[in-house]
Amino acid sequence: MDTARLTVFRAVATLGSFTSAAKSLRYTQSAISRQIAVLEEGLGVALFDRQARGVRLTEEGRVLLAHAEAVLDRLDMARRELTAIRDLDGGRLRIGTFATAATALVPPAVVAFRRDFPHVELSVSDGLTAHLAARLRAGELDVAVVHQGPILDGLTTHELLADPQFVALPHGHRLAHRKTVRLAELATENWIAGSTSVENTLIGACLRSGFRPVVRYVVQEWTAKQGLVAAGLGVTLVPGLLASAVRPDVALARLRAADMRPRSVVAVIADRAVAQRFLPYLTDSARSLPGARTG
Repeated sequence: MDTARLTVFRAVATLGSFTSAAKSLRYTQSAISRQIAVLEEGLGVALFDRQARGVRLTEEGRVLLAHAEAVLDRLDMARRELTAIRDLDGGRLRIGTFATAATALVPPAVVAFRRDFPHVELSVSDGLTAHLAARLRAGELDVAVVHQGPILDGLTTHELLADPQFVALPHGHRLAHRKTVRLAELATENWIAGSTSVENTLIGACLRSGFRPVVRYVVQEWTAKQGLVAAGLGVTLVPGLLASAVRPDVALARLRAADMRPRSVVAVIADRAVAQRFLPYLTDSARSLPGARTG
């Protein structure tokens, strides 16, 4: 049985007239009538009662409609699944991430995904959460790895991990042997930070701990911060995602969660099969990171 005729039949049955079905399917009315006539002839039954205003299903037509809908729905599902396979066999996947996640979280996921789907064209770019969220909304990204926040309202997020905060100390520092420290124990230190704004995460946390940090050096670049710490010029915050990339002459101590809550890292995934398939790879990568609490 020709599935195209089943599509015509379902349209006529749903809309109640040949004219409406013709308009919906962009056929001529005569073409619709001809398709239904051929279908009825082939089945040996009348599918519609023709009336002055439209048509009505016969008992035989109602029986066929149930089967036609099942067949057409299954075919539609098959097309979607085949499209998904085709996308994974040669589509593209555009990933956006904040810079820290690009250091340890995203690369292992990309490597594993490329091993399983070598024909997918992959690209990775970095940026701030607000910028990445805007690009995903605009259809310029398929996956965004970002920090959870109000800027993501309206988007479906998948929690990957809770990223704890560490403090980087010179090896000769009085607290360098400690695994965990309180912010209050660092009240007299010189700090290296990305800014001196009151919105700065460090400054806000220190104020809640009862002191205002002395920011002696304002540095954005992570490698430069490490160099200053190693030289004994101050201490700085280190996200857990960067813990494995710390140089050997710098010591790390974890800050208590009560002093500085771990930041939630999430993935926002576009509604494309290739993007949805990438999520488990990100989840596996997050689970493999030491010290991070996964969702």
